[in-house]
Amino acid sequence: VQLQASGGGLVQAGNSLRLSCVTSARTGGNYAMGWFRQAPGKEREIVAAISKSGNSNFYVDSVKGRFTISRDNAKNTVYLQMNGLQPEDTAVYYCAARNSWNENAFYTRPSLYDYWGQGTLVTVSS
Repeated sequence: VQLQASGGGLVQAGNSLRLSCVTSARTGGNYAMGWFRQAPGKEREIVAAISKSGNSNFYVDSVKGRFTISRDNAKNTVYLQMNGLQPEDTAVYYCAARNSWNENAFYTRPSLYDYWGQGTLVTVSS
């Protein structure tokens, strides 16, 4: 399974970006998905996660109310809508997939994911 993340870029604080992650699998709906980020000198952290059904999701406290994770299983695509971006959101963003039997489970630990995309850089200027 290959994951292709896109949508990163340079924006000013307060603006928005939408990241997309397309899976190569024919049955993208078999995977629980997550978005992680890694800033220079910091560990990779969970940003948001979504179950394979799309009915359950998780957000790290720092992005609650600003970011929205969603998925379109027909298009094998997961999105991360990022509004109100701040300089502290600057990082490389990675999407990840985990083959999950549980329709409504999401996962927050990087070690639980089976596949990773290449990352897309988000830079927010003040």
